Amino acid sequence: MTDPRIEKLADVLINYSCALKPGERVLIEAIDVPHAFTKALIRHTHAAGGMPFVLLKSNEIDRALRMKATEEQFALMADVERMRMEKMQCYIGARGSHNVSELSDVPGEGQQVYERTIWRRVHKEVRVKKTRWVVLRWPHPSMAQMAEMSTESFEEFYFNVCTLDYARMSRAMQPLKELMEKTDIVHLKGPRDTDLTFSIKGIPAVPCDGKLNIPDGEVFTAPVRDSVNGVIQFNAPTIYRGMTHNDIRLVFRNGKVVEARSSASDKLNEVLDADEGARYVGEFAIGFNPYCVKPMKDILFDEKIAGSIHFTPGACYDEASNGNKSNIHWDMVMIQTPEHGGGEMHFDGRLIRKDGRFVVKDLEGLNPENLK
Repeated sequence: MTDPRIEKLADVLINYSCALKPGERVLIEAIDVPHAFTKALIRHTHAAGGMPFVLLKSNEIDRALRMKATEEQFALMADVERMRMEKMQCYIGARGSHNVSELSDVPGEGQQVYERTIWRRVHKEVRVKKTRWVVLRWPHPSMAQMAEMSTESFEEFYFNVCTLDYARMSRAMQPLKELMEKTDIVHLKGPRDTDLTFSIKGIPAVPCDGKLNIPDGEVFTAPVRDSVNGVIQFNAPTIYRGMTHNDIRLVFRNGKVVEARSSASDKLNEVLDADEGARYVGEFAIGFNPYCVKPMKDILFDEKIAGSIHFTPGACYDEASNGNKSNIHWDMVMIQTPEHGGGEMHFDGRLIRKDGRFVVKDLEGLNPENLK
């Protein structure tokens, strides 16, 4: 008998996130996830009158391919995957990982070949722009280990966070969206000399309410490209290209990262030197999912942590564009709750959030007790 939690999640993805209509095609890209979940997505697609297409992948196999990646081979792979993606109205990316560091020893050039071909041509140019898409992680024991939880407890947490009432959250987001779109200067303060200012004037703010990511719970925009100045010290660990980074510290001058340190500084700067846009920021976002309370080295969860912000070297999104182009998009998370050192967020000199809690009346609906 199918786990009812899996059925509920499949229903959320097909009927809420994708809002699949009769006759529409959905690509289910299943990477190291149980077949039971993929089959549930197929069933719910059929029940909605849609046509399911399935692409099964493995991180272990992907590593083997990237280790000796050539431009010619990956360009041809991109041709094939792009043709498939162009035929779809919807996309579900279900991404599991038996080993979160599976790609950690892939050479930088192999990673860049993938980013220039499949990632850019299939996902950035087609999937993101031309389909209704949603991506999510699958709760393998490796994720439970990162979260320092038992497998059973982590699964309970996972299904709670992924199937909360996103329609209710969506309504609570609107005042924050409106306020951000009226704001010019953002000022972030935090421990370990975090003191950062930037403008978001004239750039749209986009609420994320379970339509693109599961879990969800953020409003994002972008800084005016050359306006970022100061220092930010991130206090959540992050994985990029399979490498774990702790204590990332970035120094900005007129929008550009001029100094970058972490527990793996060489790898950090290798990414930031990938192209011209990688040292500029393409996204600023505020997280408030009430079930996400501590980092677990999975960005789909960590960027939604209640009381957090994330700041993103690399490409901006078209919906909130500041003109920055890059093959990199690296969400880095700073948590401002008391347990992580606290902090303040000011909009045009007005205190908006202190120690992770919104202090403006119109925004109190986004505090954790009001979203559960």
